[in-house]
Amino acid sequence: MTDTVWGGDQLDLDAYLARIGYEGERAPTETTLRKLHARHAATFGFENLEIVLGRPVLLDVKSLQEKMVGRRRGGYCYEQNLLYAAALERLGFRVTGLGARIRMGEAKIRPVTHALLTVRLDGEDWITDVGFGGEALLEPVPLRDGFEARQGGWTLGLVREGDDGTWVLRSQHEDGWFDLYAFGPEARHPADYGVFNYYISTHPRSPFTGRMVVQQPAPDLRRTLIGTELTLTRPDWSREVRRIPAEEIPAVLETDFGLVLDERDAADLVALHREQPVA
Repeated sequence: MTDTVWGGDQLDLDAYLARIGYEGERAPTETTLRKLHARHAATFGFENLEIVLGRPVLLDVKSLQEKMVGRRRGGYCYEQNLLYAAALERLGFRVTGLGARIRMGEAKIRPVTHALLTVRLDGEDWITDVGFGGEALLEPVPLRDGFEARQGGWTLGLVREGDDGTWVLRSQHEDGWFDLYAFGPEARHPADYGVFNYYISTHPRSPFTGRMVVQQPAPDLRRTLIGTELTLTRPDWSREVRRIPAEEIPAVLETDFGLVLDERDAADLVALHREQPVA
């Protein structure tokens, strides 16, 4: 097999599909895309543990598969969407990478740091992003102005903004629409994500270099662990918040987020949060 843009030729597709529990058809159709997105999102937790543990974040397909499929870990946007893109490419989908500016309800302009994907189906582009964390899409959505999707107990939408090709993904909160991120039409490539990844995983001002961030969206519950604070958010926007003792972190990561740690990683995380608790 010749080299591919997203490394689909390097992926053990059977192992990936088994990991996410997907047993459906393998034709590049809308039905396949919806099911793949949903199963990936339900399987892999969003996490920055490599950064917290002082390790580089590796983005080659072999490393991603070894970590996320083999060791039953998760990853953040570049890891999640690059592994997913390799699977989509291997299955015959037309995949394009994009870059987004995180908003999280604020109007200020941040740098392009988030990775997301589009897939072309029957002449229409679909946004399929499995790497945004707590308020991530649970299924793909067509790139249509004003489109709204009810996904489990949550409502998300897409709108065009201005005349420069900017789109905004937003979430319906209890007090109105909440902008998640803005993205444009410029295609991004694995090499671009490598540069973004280096900044996000090493810069002291990155939100991921100073504390543990673990998230898992689901149709009826969003789980978030920031440092040692675990928040459970339900579609009615009721929240349960509690502090996790350092010794309980490995168990919570496994039971609440599906992340399996080996003994060394578990011990290192416990020690880190025992000595320097992160709020």
